[in-house]
Amino acid sequence: MVDLKARPFYLNEEQARWVEETLASMTLREKAGQVFCPMGFGSDENTLRHSVCELGVGGMMYRPGAAEEIQTTHRRIQEMAKIPLLLAANTECGGNGLAFEGTTFGAPMAAAATDDPEFAYKMGKVACSEGAAMGLNWSFAPIVDIDMEFHNPITNTRTFGSDVERVIACGSRYMDAADEENVAVSIKHFPGDGVDERDQHILTSVNSLSAERWMETYGKVYRTLIEKGAKTVMVGHIAQPAWTKRINPDATRRETLLPATLNPAVLQGLLRGELGFNGLISTDATPMVGFTSAMPRREAVPRAIAAGCDMILFNKDLDEDYQYLLSGIEAGLLTVERLDEAVTRILATKASLRLPEKKAAGSIVPGPEALSVVGCEEHKRWAAECADRSVTLVRDTQNLLPISPAKFKRVYLNVIQKSPDPNDALVRQWKALFEREGFEVTVRDRRTTVEPADFADPDLSPEKKYMMYEMYRGVEEMKKNYDLYVYLCHMQNASNNTTLRLNWNVTFGLGDDAPWLTSEIPVLMISTAYPYHLFDAPMVETYINAYADTPVIAAAVMDKLMGRSEFMGQSPIDPLCGKDYI
Repeated sequence: MVDLKARPFYLNEEQARWVEETLASMTLREKAGQVFCPMGFGSDENTLRHSVCELGVGGMMYRPGAAEEIQTTHRRIQEMAKIPLLLAANTECGGNGLAFEGTTFGAPMAAAATDDPEFAYKMGKVACSEGAAMGLNWSFAPIVDIDMEFHNPITNTRTFGSDVERVIACGSRYMDAADEENVAVSIKHFPGDGVDERDQHILTSVNSLSAERWMETYGKVYRTLIEKGAKTVMVGHIAQPAWTKRINPDATRRETLLPATLNPAVLQGLLRGELGFNGLISTDATPMVGFTSAMPRREAVPRAIAAGCDMILFNKDLDEDYQYLLSGIEAGLLTVERLDEAVTRILATKASLRLPEKKAAGSIVPGPEALSVVGCEEHKRWAAECADRSVTLVRDTQNLLPISPAKFKRVYLNVIQKSPDPNDALVRQWKALFEREGFEVTVRDRRTTVEPADFADPDLSPEKKYMMYEMYRGVEEMKKNYDLYVYLCHMQNASNNTTLRLNWNVTFGLGDDAPWLTSEIPVLMISTAYPYHLFDAPMVETYINAYADTPVIAAAVMDKLMGRSEFMGQSPIDPLCGKDYI
C-alpha cells in the first residue's frame, strides 16, 4: 500500500527492510503510540519517559526555549526512544522558532518582498541549520498558503504573498535548504488557508474556491512541491466543499463542510489521488476548534487516521487520546490495516532521514559544539540583508520622504498594538530610533481614554485633563506643537484572532488618535506586521510595510526614512486590498 522506494522516501533495500521489520515487531499499542506528536513541555524525566517509553509517541514538538536546554532534552528523549522520534518546531522564519537565541529572519512575506527567492532559501537555511543543531529533523514549514483574503487574521505576513508563482518559488527554495540540512519539511496548511477571512483555530474555516480554480492555485502549489519531494504535508482544519463534491457527488452538506483532517474525500481522493502524494500526512494542532467542534473527540481521533491522516498533532490529553484511538479500533472506526499504513509512512519518513542509522551511531542529536551556528553572525548578516531588501514604500504621494530633524523636529509617535503601555519595549525601541536621529519625540499614552462621563467630572486625573486638552485644542495650536505625526502599527497575526483591523481611541467623533489631521500636518504610517492598514487609513499618504518588528528591520526602516538607503521592497500582496478608493 505504501511504495517505500518511490517519492518522497526513496529508501534503499536496508532502509525498507528496517521499516518492514520494525512494523512487524510492533504490538498494536506500540503502533497506536506512533501516530501521536504531542507538544513537549519541559524536561521532567517522568513525564518524558511516560510519553516516549510507555506510550511510544512517534514525534514531539517543542516551543522555543534556551538552545542548550532544547538540545539536551532532545538528546535525552532520543536516547529513551525505542524507535527514533520525529522532532519538530514551527521554524517558519528562522532559528527563533526553536531557540530564544535563534536568528529571527523576519517573516515569510519579508523574504518574498525582496523579489528574490534566494532569501527564502536563506530563511530556510537559517531555520533548519539552527534547528538541526538542536536535534530538529522536522520543520513545520514552509507555509505555502496564498494570501487571497486581506481580512484573514492568521495568514498575511506568514505567507509568501498572493502570487502563485512567487509562493512556489519561495516554498521551493526553502525546501532546498531543508533538504541540505536533512530536515523534513511540512508544507502547510492543506487544502489552503487564506481564502476565508476566518481562523481555523476558532472554527472550521472554508477554502471556497471551485475545483478548477483550486487546481490553478493551491493545487499548482502543492503539486509542484509534492513532485519536488516534500516529505510531509500538514493538513488544516479547513473544508474544501468543491473537491469533496467532485470526488463524492453524494456528499451531504455536513460532509462537504468537514475539516480536511476528517474528510477522506480531501485526503484520499484529492491529496493522495489527484496530487499523488505518497508521504506522511499530519494534522494541524487537534485542540483547535476547527477540529474539536466537528464531532466528539472520542470519534474524531480514530476517524482522523481512518480518513487518511498518519499523525495527530497535539492533544487535549495525550493519555485520553491514546485510549480514544484504541477504543476506536475496537469499535470499528479505524481498521488495523489503515493504522499499519499510517505507521509505515511514519517509519518510512524516519528512515528517509536516516534516523535509525544516526541513533545507532549516537549522532541523532549533535554535540554541544553544534550550537555555535545558533544566532551566528552570518545568519544575522543574512537577516539584515533581507531587511534592507524587503522594506516596502507603498506610497508617498505627499513627497514627505526623506525626513530630517531640520524639516520635522517635533515628532508625535503613536504606537498601535495590543499593549497600550507607552513604556512597552517596542515603543521604547522606536522612540530611541527617532531620538538618535535628533528628533524630539512625544509618545501617545494609549492607556488614557476619555469617556462621556469624564466631560462632567470636575476631578479628572492629570492624564485625562491632558487628553481632553489634546481633543479640544485648536488646529493651529496643535500645529505649533508637532511637525510630524508617526503611526507605528504593530498588529500581529496570531492564533485565535477574529480581526486585525485598526481600532482608534475616539470619543464623540472628535477624532482623538484617528488620522483626522492628515490635511493639517504631515502624517507617516509604518506597519511592522499586517500589510493592509491602508484599508482603515486611506487618508494616510505616506505608508510603509516592514512585515516584521525585528531590530534589523527597524534599523532598515530608519535608514530609508532618513534617505541613507533606497526602498527596494516589492509588495507580495495588493496593499490597496483590491479597492479603487484607497
